[in-house]
Amino acid sequence: MACRQGKPKRELVRVVRGSQGAVEIDLTGKKAGRGSYLCRSKTCWELALKKKGLEHALQTTISPEDRARLLAFGAGLTDEPALVDRADEEEPADS
Repeated sequence: MACRQGKPKRELVRVVRGSQGAVEIDLTGKKAGRGSYLCRSKTCWELALKKKGLEHALQTTISPEDRARLLAFGAGLTDEPALVDRADEEEPADS
């Protein structure tokens, strides 16, 4: 969301605003509520919270407690691209 890169859903983390207004991480992708997706990049999480893009997407104000929880989750991420499983790619043919 913050980086605006198109990625498969399984490479993203869903953040959801529940019916009680709490904002939480939904690793299952099945919790009820308004959701938004962020990639697994520390910078993306920091940017989404700093620029209030996540608040805009979830149409809510994120409480200080929820913000701290989201920042802690994001701090545990890296900025390195996810490893891609290349087992299905064919080897180049020898000429």
